[in-house]
Parts: sequence; structure tokens; C-alpha cells
Amino acid sequence: MAKHKIYTMSFASVYPHYVTKAEKKGRTKAEVDEIIRWLTGYSQEELEAQLEKKTDFETFFAEAPQLNSLRTLIKGVICGVRVEDIEESTMQEIRYLDKLVDELAKGKAMEKILRK
Repeated sequence: MAKHKIYTMSFASVYPHYVTKAEKKGRTKAEVDEIIRWLTGYSQEELEAQLEKKTDFETFFAEAPQLNSLRTLIKGVICGVRVEDIEESTMQEIRYLDKLVDELAKGKAMEKILRK
């Protein structure tokens, strides 16, 4: 079976859309970066390096230093699919990130988004 095209898309090509979505709702790029760092374990410098290298989504998540163990607490629907029911691990990681950015754009407090 062919890989979903999102796997081969560069993370850097989608990242500005995450930031724009958040900023349209009064949130910041720094908050988007904090969410990404929380989810993946990348430092800010490592995140920026991944963006600069135009790393694809599959590699971005495969090379993540420390996927947050609390990410399994992320529940809900994104793109019509419940994130907790996605069986393919890379797709689930991508949808976790989508869900976190959605929560940010909907005005949720960072403590709740980061499952503290």
C-alpha cells in the first residue's frame, strides 16, 4: 500500500499553516512551537533545524528525541477521525499535532493543551 502523501510532505511546508491558524485566533508562533516541542521533545534549536532542512513528516516524527508519553491523553476528532482510534503510528502523531493546534486556535489554556 502506498504511503499517504502527508508523510513525504516537508514539515516546513505545513508549519506556517499551523502558525497562521493560531495567530488568526490571537495565539502566537511561540505557543505553536511550545506545543511542537512538548509533543516531540525537540529543543527550539532542533525544531528550527528540522524546519530549515525541510524534513518530511515521517522523518520529523521518526527522529523526534522524546515523544511525550502524555500524548495518549489527546482525544477527539480531527479530519472526521477520532485520533485515539488511528492505528498507523506516524499518522496518529501527525493528527495529535493537528489536534493540539486546533485546541490552541480554539482558545484552550496551554496547561490543558499540554495535559498538565
